[in-house]
Amino acid sequence: MSLRSSFATTVGKTSRWFLQTFFKGGSSLPGKIALAIDPNVLDQLAKDYHIIVITGTNGKTLTTALTVNVLKQEFGEVLTNTTGANMLQGIVSTFLSGKKNKNGKNFAVLEIDEASLSKVTEFLTPELFVFTNIFRDQMDRYGEIYTTYKLIVDGAKKAPQATILMNGDLPIFNSVETVNPRKYYGFNHQLDEEISAHYNTDGVLCPHCHHILKYKMITYSNLGKYYCPHCNFKRPDLDYQLTEIKETTNTSAKFKIDEDDYSIEVGGLYNVYNALAATSVAEYYNISPEKIRKGLAYDEKVFGRQEIIDINGKKCTLMLVKNPVGLNQVIDTMKMSPFNFSLVALLNANYADGIDVSWIWDSQLEELAEMDIPKVISGGERKDDMTLRLKVAGINEDILTEVNELKQVIEEIKSAPTEHVYILATYTAVLNLRKELTQQGFIKEAN
Repeated sequence: MSLRSSFATTVGKTSRWFLQTFFKGGSSLPGKIALAIDPNVLDQLAKDYHIIVITGTNGKTLTTALTVNVLKQEFGEVLTNTTGANMLQGIVSTFLSGKKNKNGKNFAVLEIDEASLSKVTEFLTPELFVFTNIFRDQMDRYGEIYTTYKLIVDGAKKAPQATILMNGDLPIFNSVETVNPRKYYGFNHQLDEEISAHYNTDGVLCPHCHHILKYKMITYSNLGKYYCPHCNFKRPDLDYQLTEIKETTNTSAKFKIDEDDYSIEVGGLYNVYNALAATSVAEYYNISPEKIRKGLAYDEKVFGRQEIIDINGKKCTLMLVKNPVGLNQVIDTMKMSPFNFSLVALLNANYADGIDVSWIWDSQLEELAEMDIPKVISGGERKDDMTLRLKVAGINEDILTEVNELKQVIEEIKSAPTEHVYILATYTAVLNLRKELTQQGFIKEAN
């Protein structure tokens, strides 16, 4: 390491210690300081790491957490950007926090925003990319799904030797050739039958001849065993496959991947995909099923992903929602609940949420009206939009309450007629709600 890089690293680590010790924060500032001293400091910080980058629309955070926990079983401590800081200064800060393993196997698993990937790979050389999925999401930032896919493919090709491990059930991931070698994971758990995707589904046109794709099996949205009846476009052979779903509940799932039994303590079919992605990474690195099983047993709920918060005896499950496909999967998970529940829907429209809220009209909120929900609370900065959408979905006005402030949301939860409450919230709404709950003592601050 050069003298300049060494000095930048020392100053960056010192500033990180100071900020964490006295201010309990500063996720990106140490990296910014280190970069000001040496713009190439990341080259030195990251040179001894096996770097895995996880990106996509939905599932990045949980897939990252599961992957880290599985890799720990084999290699020891794994570096990851748990704060979600995925711009250059945030990545530098992440590596400033790293401690090398004595066994010499140093892994970094980084969750990277789709739009940021190309910038990050200018400075890092991953050896493995994981593409979870591409769905319509924050169109003001990303545009249509093909624009988003081009962003991440362009980011990956800056590390052309790195393998892309991608969701084989998604047609867009097989739509163009890549300079990177590819491997695929997916579901192979049902007998073939002829089926078509729902008419309001994105990404079901053949990229070669533009006819509507058919399916032998669909998991959800446009994911499944697809083929084009007019040309030879079809799902690629899977390198890693889920072969059986034994049980899915609102809080857990049991399944087989490549004939080995696994389980996770989080509900929903969409989270089984996250577990499949993490397991595929583990198999790529030849980790044993026993260690994978132990890693998937990770039951600490990730921020806003089925996080359970007790509010005066009400068991509140916090669910982050940000696009139609994700919201539909959350609704499907709620439908599996063996108990009655009340519902809170918080809609914000800041940059991190996506300014355009029209996506709520493409979700299947009508299914809520078919459930026996005794109380529904709408809130957030765009509460009027959410209230209107819920009314159009068929929610009876007698059970629907619109509130202005988060303090009032919490008071309404306290008086809910059910023990269980589901809270569906966009990203900044989750942040704001957790901050208010922390101030009121319902969430303990991290040390």
